[in-house]
Amino acid sequence: MNKKKIIIPILLPVIVLIFWYAITDGLGLITPYVLPGPIEVCQSAFTAIINGKLLKDTIDTLFKVFLGLILASIVAIPLGVVLGSSETLEDLCSVVISILRPIPPVAWIPFSILWFGIGTVPAVFIIFMGCVFPILVYTLDGVKRTPKVLVEAAQTLGANRWNVLRRIILPSAVPYIVSGLKVGVSIALMCTISAEMIGSSSGLGYLILTSTNLFDTGTTVVGMLTIGIIGIIFDYMFRKVQDQIFW
Repeated sequence: MNKKKIIIPILLPVIVLIFWYAITDGLGLITPYVLPGPIEVCQSAFTAIINGKLLKDTIDTLFKVFLGLILASIVAIPLGVVLGSSETLEDLCSVVISILRPIPPVAWIPFSILWFGIGTVPAVFIIFMGCVFPILVYTLDGVKRTPKVLVEAAQTLGANRWNVLRRIILPSAVPYIVSGLKVGVSIALMCTISAEMIGSSSGLGYLILTSTNLFDTGTTVVGMLTIGIIGIIFDYMFRKVQDQIFW
């Protein structure tokens, strides 16, 4: 394995960690209340792992992310295929999509609490609203970018509309759908944390909020780093899938 591929990605994190230690635990330039040092964060992480709270909140957050993403995919992917295959339907829905798409998912939090109360359901609703439009737009774009010469060639050979969709359009749109899901996961994590801070009683967002209220900044950083690690894992998984698709 190329040593550069191992050393370069970890070089900047190591520098940041050394600098972080120097200004907190090392020189004491910043008080733990403002920014906890790496040692305090490690102690908080150990405590959260031992008492099982970190694992429980991580599982709760991942459950909401997966459920919201799956529901968004069930709606967005078929809708994107349908709209991408019909200019009339796309024109009919374009105004509504253009109005709803720029609305930040967190703007739906008041309505999610009014409609669903507090708990898992409102968080899943916020994730759904955050993921559905990126996946829809990527799917729509992928369908529209299908080479027309392939569609025309299939039709010339006698393929019906269903065969063209199944054998030409969908395979051509898969890379775009995967890219939409990749973007959707990142948005889902951000939406989940925001929703859990306001309308939930579990999850990493709730852990961060309650730790901050208790002035336990070490656990707050642990929750933040856990979210970052989850994001890295998802990004790596989708990169591997994309590598296989574009092979």
